[in-house]
Amino acid sequence: MTYTVRDQWQKHYSDGKNFRRLGERERELLAEHAPAPEAGGRALDVGCGTGELAAYLAGLGYRVDACDFADSAIARAREEHASIEGVRWLHLDIERDDPVPLDDTLYDLVVFRLSVAFLHDRTRVLHALGRRLREGGTVLVVTPLAAHTSTEKRHIALDEEEITALTCGWKSVQRFAAGDLAAIILRGPCADTVATERSVPATGYAVAGALAVVTDEHGRVLLGWSKRGMWELPGGKIEGAEPLDETAVRELVEETGLHATGANVVTILTDAAQGVPRVTAVVRIIGITGALITAEPEKFTRWEWHDPHGLGCLGPVFTPSAQALNIVWPGVIPGLPPVHSYPVAVDRPPVPGEPAEAVRLRQAMAQTVINRGWASSEPVRSALRTVPRHRFAPEVDLAAAYDGGDWAVITRRDENGTATSSVSAAWLQADMIAHLHLKPGAIVFEAGSGGYNAELIAHVTGPDGRVVSVDIDSWVVRRTRAFLTEAGSGRVTAVEADAAFGAPAHLVPRGGFDASVITYNCWDIPRAWHEQLAEGGRLVLPLEMGGYTRAIAFERRGEVLHAHRFTYCGFVRDQGQQARPAPIVPLLNGALALRFDDGPVARTEGLEQALRGWRHKVATGVTMGPNSYYGSLQLYAATTLSGFCRLAAHLEPAEEVTGIAKDRDAPAIIGEASLAYLIHVQTKDGDSAQAKEWEWVVRAFGEQGPELAERLVATVRAWDRHIRANDNDEHADPLLTVFPAGTPADALPAGDVLDKLHCRLVFRWPGRDVVLPGPVERPGADIVAEGV
Repeated sequence: MTYTVRDQWQKHYSDGKNFRRLGERERELLAEHAPAPEAGGRALDVGCGTGELAAYLAGLGYRVDACDFADSAIARAREEHASIEGVRWLHLDIERDDPVPLDDTLYDLVVFRLSVAFLHDRTRVLHALGRRLREGGTVLVVTPLAAHTSTEKRHIALDEEEITALTCGWKSVQRFAAGDLAAIILRGPCADTVATERSVPATGYAVAGALAVVTDEHGRVLLGWSKRGMWELPGGKIEGAEPLDETAVRELVEETGLHATGANVVTILTDAAQGVPRVTAVVRIIGITGALITAEPEKFTRWEWHDPHGLGCLGPVFTPSAQALNIVWPGVIPGLPPVHSYPVAVDRPPVPGEPAEAVRLRQAMAQTVINRGWASSEPVRSALRTVPRHRFAPEVDLAAAYDGGDWAVITRRDENGTATSSVSAAWLQADMIAHLHLKPGAIVFEAGSGGYNAELIAHVTGPDGRVVSVDIDSWVVRRTRAFLTEAGSGRVTAVEADAAFGAPAHLVPRGGFDASVITYNCWDIPRAWHEQLAEGGRLVLPLEMGGYTRAIAFERRGEVLHAHRFTYCGFVRDQGQQARPAPIVPLLNGALALRFDDGPVARTEGLEQALRGWRHKVATGVTMGPNSYYGSLQLYAATTLSGFCRLAAHLEPAEEVTGIAKDRDAPAIIGEASLAYLIHVQTKDGDSAQAKEWEWVVRAFGEQGPELAERLVATVRAWDRHIRANDNDEHADPLLTVFPAGTPADALPAGDVLDKLHCRLVFRWPGRDVVLPGPVERPGADIVAEGV
C-alpha cells in the first residue's frame, strides 16, 4: 500500500469508518474454491481492515494471520473480534516491511480483498506470497473493476490491462463475478518466463536501441507492463548520433519520470527480429532521483519494481529486456534464445541496495554458523555478517540464499542434471576460510569461482588484500564478474582458465600466494597449487580419498604438505585437467555397481555368481546411537584396506540382495570371485531418538567371503578402539603428509600410502603401529550363512 494514503487510512479507521461488508457471493466462492482443509489450514488476510473477513475465515476452520498497515485498523479488529479464536492481528505493510511477523509459515490461502489496487508492486508481492503457499494452495484476489467505478474512485479498482499484468506468471487463473467485483483465483506461482518478440517495422536498416537496467534502494529492478502485453525495461531507439548511455537516460525519464545520476554501457547485444538486424545497448543505471510515474500511458499500463529472483516467473518479457536482465544477473531467466554479446570494459562503482529482510536473514545466518563453531575468527564472522550472499545467488529468494548456513545453492547443472556450480553452504565456507589463517593484506588463490566465497575472503584480508579466482567455465566466470561488479569490493579478479594449472603467471605474487582455497572436489593435488603457494602458506581443499571427500587444511613446508584439519564435506566435481571419473563396474544388470575411486580396477569375474549364492553375515559388536558420525570409519577403511572399493545400489532389487538402499553405497573389499561390505542395521528401537541403536555388520559373498569379512570386522573394531574416541562420537584425524609423485618409498615416513597422479599421500592413523589382531573367535550365532 502506498505511503501517500497511509495517513488517510489511519484516519479512516480512527473515525470509525468501515470497509465494504463481505458479500454472500464472496462467501460462496470461498466455500467452493478455498475450503479449509479437514485438519485445519493457515490463511493470510492482506489488508484486513477491521477484520470481518479474518473472523469469517476463522469460523471456517482456518488459523488466520490478518495484517494491515494502519494500526488503527488492527486496534479496532482486536477490539471488535476479541471473542474470535485462531486469529493473529499483525500491524504490517506487506509491500514494504520486513515480513518477519509471518515467520516461516506456509499458507493454504492468501486473500487480498479490496486491497490489491493499493499495492504499487502488485506482481512482486503476489508472487512472494505465492511462494509461501503450501502445495495446492490458493491466492484469492477480490477487487472492484474500473468499468464499475467512478472516476474519483478509480484508484481503488483495476482495469482489464492491470488484471492481465497481475495474473501473469501463474499456472492456473480463474475469474468469477461477485456482483460488481471480480474474484480472481490464482494457483501455481512461478510459471516460466517466456521471452517474447514484438513486431519490428519493415526497414532495410538495423534497429538500434538502448535499455536501462535500474534498481531501487532494495535492489529491485524496474519493469513496465506494456500495451503489447509483456514486461519491458525502460528504453527505446537511438535518436541520430545520440550516445548509447544518453539514450537510456533519456528514455528512462520520458517513460518513468526517473532521472539517472549515473549510467554505464555494460554490453552490446546483437540479434535479429523478423529478419531485421537489431543492436541493443544494455545500460546500467547507477542511481536515480525523482518519483516513479507512468509518463507515457499510451505505451505502458504501469511500472513496478521486481526482485531479481522473481524474474523467471513473470510471464512474457520482451526478448531484448530478458537478455539485458540476464546480462546483469546471469542465470535468472533460463532458456533464452541465442544472442551475441559484446561486453564493454568500463570501470563502474558497485550498485547498492537490499531490503531489511536480507539484513535480518544474513545476521541470523551468521549467528547460526558462529554458534555452531564454524567461524573461529572475528574477521570471518564479520565477513558473514557483511557480504550480501543473496547478491551472488539472485535466482533464489532470500530465505533460500540465507538458509541458516546449512545448504548450498545450486547455480548450474549439466545436461544430466548434475550440479556443476554452486554457492556452497555458509558453514563450510566459513570453516575453510578460517583454516586459511589469513592475515590483513594477504593475496589468495581461489580455484572455482562464483563470487561470494571470494568476497568473504576479500573482506577477511582487508583493503590491502587481493583474491585471484580461476574457473574453467566461461559462463561461471561471466556471472562472477557481473556479481563482483554489482556487489563486490573491487579486490577480486576472476579469470577464465583451467584452475588445475593454477593462476596465470602474471597474477602470482613474488614468493607465491599467502593461501589457496579450492572450492570443488579434487581427486588429486596438482603441482601448480603446491608450487604457487608461499612457504608456510595454507592450502585448503576438498580432497577425495577412496571416494570420500574431506576439506583438509594443509601447510606447505618445502616439498611436503602437512595436514592440520579434516572436515566432512561435499562439493561439485572438478571439470578441468585433473577431472577423473571413478571407474565403475556394473553388476546384476546395473542393480549394483563397484566403484574403484583409487587404485586399480580389480577383477570381477565370478562375482555375479557369488552374489546369487550364499551370504555370510558377521556382527562387529560395534554400535552407535542416533546422529553418530562415522565418516572417519569410511576414510579409515578406504586408506588402510587393500582391495578397497565401494558397493553402490542403483535399483530397488539390489536392496533385497545386499541390504543397501537405492542410491546409497557401502565400504567394500574384493577378493577372488568374492566380496565383503559394511553396513549398519538397527538393533534397538524406542519412542525417543536416544533409545535407538545401530550395529555395524559385515556381509560377504563368495568362497573368500568369510576371510574378507573378518578383515572388515577387524578394521571396524580397530577404528572403535583407537579413532572413535568416546561416546560423544568425537574422532581422531590421521596424521597426513603429501609428497610429490615419484618420491621413493624409502623416503616416505611410515604409514599407509595412497598414490595419486601428482602426489603420494601418507596416512598414520592412531593405533596403526599396534599389530591388529587376527580373526576374533566369536560365538557361532554371530556368523550366519543366509540363503538369498
